[in-house]
Amino acid sequence: MRIYDTDHLRNVVLLGHGQCGKTSLAEAVLFAAGVTDRLGSIDEGNTVGDADAEEIDRGISISLSLLPFEWDGHKINLLDTPGYAEFTGEVSAALRVADATVVVVDAVSGVEVQTERYATMAAERGLPRAIAIAKLDKEHTDFARTLSEVREALQCNAVAVSLPLGSHAGLTGVVDLVNNVAYTVDGGKESESPIPEDMAAVVAEYREKLIEAAAEADDELMEKYLEEESLSPDEIVRGLRASTLSGKVVPTVALAAPKMIGVRCLLGTIAADLPSPRDAGAVNSSDPRTSEEKERPVDPKAPLSALVFKTTADPYAGRLTHFRVYSGTIHSDAAVYNATRGERERVGSLLSAVGKKQEAVANVPAGDIALVAKLHATVTGDTLCDESDPILLPGVEFPISVFSLAISAKSRADEDKVGSALARLSEEDPTIQFSMDPETKESILSGIGDLHLEIAVSRLQRRYGVEVRTGAPKIPYKETVRGKARVQGRFKRQTGGRGQFGDVWLRVEPLARGTGFEFVDAVRGGAVPRNFIPAVEKGVREAVEKGVLAGYPLTDLRAILDDGSSHSVDSSDMAFKIAGSIALQKAAEQAVTLLLEPIVEVEVIVPSEHMGDVIGGLNSKRAQILGMEPTGKSQLVRAQVPLAEMASYASGLRSLTGGRGTYSMRFSNYQEVPAHLSQHVIDAAKEAKQQESVGR
Repeated sequence: MRIYDTDHLRNVVLLGHGQCGKTSLAEAVLFAAGVTDRLGSIDEGNTVGDADAEEIDRGISISLSLLPFEWDGHKINLLDTPGYAEFTGEVSAALRVADATVVVVDAVSGVEVQTERYATMAAERGLPRAIAIAKLDKEHTDFARTLSEVREALQCNAVAVSLPLGSHAGLTGVVDLVNNVAYTVDGGKESESPIPEDMAAVVAEYREKLIEAAAEADDELMEKYLEEESLSPDEIVRGLRASTLSGKVVPTVALAAPKMIGVRCLLGTIAADLPSPRDAGAVNSSDPRTSEEKERPVDPKAPLSALVFKTTADPYAGRLTHFRVYSGTIHSDAAVYNATRGERERVGSLLSAVGKKQEAVANVPAGDIALVAKLHATVTGDTLCDESDPILLPGVEFPISVFSLAISAKSRADEDKVGSALARLSEEDPTIQFSMDPETKESILSGIGDLHLEIAVSRLQRRYGVEVRTGAPKIPYKETVRGKARVQGRFKRQTGGRGQFGDVWLRVEPLARGTGFEFVDAVRGGAVPRNFIPAVEKGVREAVEKGVLAGYPLTDLRAILDDGSSHSVDSSDMAFKIAGSIALQKAAEQAVTLLLEPIVEVEVIVPSEHMGDVIGGLNSKRAQILGMEPTGKSQLVRAQVPLAEMASYASGLRSLTGGRGTYSMRFSNYQEVPAHLSQHVIDAAKEAKQQESVGR
């Protein structure tokens, strides 16, 4: 593939709900462009974009695919994205480096949840877009009806640039409204044909709307249009392009991709109407040394700036880094600077890739997208630039991972492998996160949804040979005391020789919520020798960690050592440590121990029509609603909810809102568990401990 100048590049992302036809469209586009010699099939598992074993097995797209090809003097970098909500991180990465979108709408199902959500994400980034109404060869489809739905649901001025020729099983081609000709497809081959007489009136009506939309972008064209002069195809293209770039018009095409119907018309629309990187303009950036704003022109001769938007693991090439160049030109075997990490990198061979097929390229100019293998320190979101003139580009804003599982290796042999394998998965997908919960000592795997984590676990076994167990994470309950108490902790043991003796008096009292634990030495007169006080404190702290009620750590209390006694021969560190532990347990029991649960602050964004259901759902989870406020076209609900109630909230919210609701949460504080629930938690903890003892 030859190197194209910036004006003849197009970086376009395919967006749409799962199963709407994006992958089939990508296959048809590659076939039309001559990249492949056959149409791949999702059912047969031989598509170019969905080449991962998990994608083939499940018949869905999981990862972002870069599919570059040439068309009509342009290089088009097509970014095919997954349609399921669990893989929104891939969409975020693609939108970060795309200059335009093609929103694919299933004519059978209409504008579905994720189509609407992703189109909104693209609109928020100000990306010009085209719309492809797909599957028009299926029963119960109607182009005009779907076009109307698109306008309403996506709130855009969708203007048809092609119409279906026939319908359902009788679909034979499309009418190109720009050139006012029909194209029929037979056996995958397209040929020009006359517009059927019975379509003349409909074609004239739609073409008039197209010409009017094109004329509105240009005073000269509008004047000509008002004087009732016909606009030439070139003039329509000129006006339509200007209207598309400004967002006033969204060109819309009719498609049946597996039959190659309408594919060439879509490609013509991408090349003619969607922006080049130069049209998109310079990206906002900053100087990593001063944090001052900095701007670079989209110019191959400017200093280098490139953003890494995806990292993958190739079994042969190793780590593959996907990047887009925003300014300057990157050359093979060049030295670059990672401004994000402050490290130098040596660039090896630059690659252009279609699926798993790779081709070496000499350089990559401003606006283009490519890959490089085996960078040492660079990961997704990093900026590569010239060290002499560094710049920092905004990274990729990934969605927050709110769905979690506890994870552990099935065998001891795999324990050391789990961490490194998950680290590699996280490199490829930053929305997969792995951490150790300091409270429960569990390893926690987090992602965007249950399917997301199911696939991550499957990849652990398939790629790295690591088998794991998963389950719901433990809730990090804590215990505290309600009142005050003063008790004696005494440990005395006499054997044949030297005995063990330790004696302490300990007071406990509650502290403000969130304070933690505090140990105070208030011994006077040497009642407890100074050399034994650290042992007492150690015993007290160990008892605090073990808890009293259910084995959860004690918190928000003060333990005061104020008296005791010792034996000149039998006293020891061990004896005073045990005495301290005994005293703490007795004091906590007398001061009335209670159970605390973690509370999280939750922010839920939902369409207004679902507000009642969402608030009702939160109330059923013992939530305290903090407030509501409008945010764009939706409503933001803030609430505090017990973490124990949030285990299945992701799927519950999806069900309540038809997949339109999203949420995030963060730890807020600890609060007392209601009495009617406390005993259930205590009993469950004791049962788990008994089972653990039996297992040993």
